[in-house]
Amino acid sequence: MKQKLSLLTLGVTDLKKSREFYENILGFTPESSSSESVAFYNVGGCWLSLFDVNSLAGDVGVTAAGDGFRKCTLAHNEPSIEAVDALFTDLREKGVAIIKEPEKVFWGGYSGYFADPDGHLWEVAYNPFMDLT
Repeated sequence: MKQKLSLLTLGVTDLKKSREFYENILGFTPESSSSESVAFYNVGGCWLSLFDVNSLAGDVGVTAAGDGFRKCTLAHNEPSIEAVDALFTDLREKGVAIIKEPEKVFWGGYSGYFADPDGHLWEVAYNPFMDLT
């Protein structure tokens, strides 16, 4: 298998609410292939999609029940500590759920976490060891 992630799909409970969050709060631009039942965003070499959680679970053949930590996080990197702090200020002003305020972290960087409307966790980080911006 080629070492590449093509598409990440998040199961969401309210597609309209999630689209409003990703488009109006985070500033993502929907792709023309988006529809009333699924949203697609080009996120720099990979695509993110939002899809009804029950429909996604049905496609996979599993139950949609479950809550709490999903054993994965999404990440967005900024070029500096100041840029991380500025983004968190903006998110806080827009009423986004801040899970962990930005701070210096054990691996030598600086990061914090916020949640989307379905509780998917996003890390915003500054990594002084490699440029992921």
